[in-house]
Amino acid sequence: MLYRASKRDCAGCALKLKCCPNIPARKVPRSIHEGARDMARQIAKSWEGRTYRRLRKKVEMLFAHLKRILKLDRLRLRGPNGARDEFLLAATAQNLRKLAKLIPMPNIQPD
Repeated sequence: MLYRASKRDCAGCALKLKCCPNIPARKVPRSIHEGARDMARQIAKSWEGRTYRRLRKKVEMLFAHLKRILKLDRLRLRGPNGARDEFLLAATAQNLRKLAKLIPMPNIQPD
């Protein structure tokens, strides 16, 4: 949508020379989806939005790890059951890595 200011409003404005020097009035384009974008921006600024973004980042990092480290960028097994099995094995590997990092290494004393 294209919103236009009236020529009368722009003529009396002190910022006319900076805003629209070559045209008599300003035209402001606005997408028809801008209302949804405004709502998304408002949610992103809220406390809940920040919490969801932090949680989403954790999940996205796990998927990035699956793709980059465990080479799960392509599924090797076919069909929904094969994909489920492959993701289950990859998630198990991730959880075992996390568990191994939580358990402290025993100090080995030289004899």
